[in-house]
Amino acid sequence: MKHAFVFPGQGAQFSGMGKNLYETNSLAKEYFEKANEILGFRITDIMFGGTDEELKQTNVTQPAIFLHSVILFETTPDLKPDMVAGHSLGEFSALVANRVLSFEDGLRLVAKRAAAMQRACEINPSTMAAVLGLEDAVIENTLKEITDEVVVPANYNSPGQLVISGSIEGINIACEKLKAAGAKRALVLQVGGAFHSPLMEPAREELAAAIAETHFNNPTCPVYQNVDAQPYIDPAMIKQNLINQLTSPVRWTQTVQKMVENGATQFTEVGPGSVLQGLVKKIAKDMVTSGIN
Repeated sequence: MKHAFVFPGQGAQFSGMGKNLYETNSLAKEYFEKANEILGFRITDIMFGGTDEELKQTNVTQPAIFLHSVILFETTPDLKPDMVAGHSLGEFSALVANRVLSFEDGLRLVAKRAAAMQRACEINPSTMAAVLGLEDAVIENTLKEITDEVVVPANYNSPGQLVISGSIEGINIACEKLKAAGAKRALVLQVGGAFHSPLMEPAREELAAAIAETHFNNPTCPVYQNVDAQPYIDPAMIKQNLINQLTSPVRWTQTVQKMVENGATQFTEVGPGSVLQGLVKKIAKDMVTSGIN
């Protein structure tokens, strides 16, 4: 009987996130104020009262979700994970939860990652699309046919739900091909760029430099990492996987399957929203899920 804790990624943000926590928990307030100081701007003002547009800015979204998830985890008593994982950005939250990263170092890395990804998006205008109702292998083979544009699988979210990433033209071509191949939907997403694709290489290089300078501790439990869905406890390997994550697909389906195979009997999502609980149920129907949000 193992308890898995999972942490959401970009897209889970909402206006008002963390406000109640800030107002009712003195330790949470300390963490939020420390974050304002580290970031050099009052992210709490945007989290608690900002517009959806303000919250969608990558340099706000990523630290905001990280803060909400990590502060919830740190201020909820008696949480003892046997294993952790996070979806994309959520992997940083997971690494604070299993004590690989300190709160401060985790936040600094997330802020650097967000800024680097924003710059990479500006260098190469690009996008993503959600593909529903098609087997992974069909999508992979269809994308291989597109040779003159960048377009790759980005998020293996659950069986029948895969997000693709690439150049704007590449995504448009892919959506038409995938609909013709039988996809129920191939919907271009409102995102800033082609996350988890080769177009994020400039951001990967920036993040690699920041991670190299950051101390990673030995974890209290394994982290199942996005790049290959395997459990890791070696800080050097965790670092390398975290760097490679930016240009590699998020293998969430495979991650949940591996956690279940290794004894997970309960999944708790920590952070805004309940997207991961829904995905876990699609991947492992009988799994017990809950949320701290």
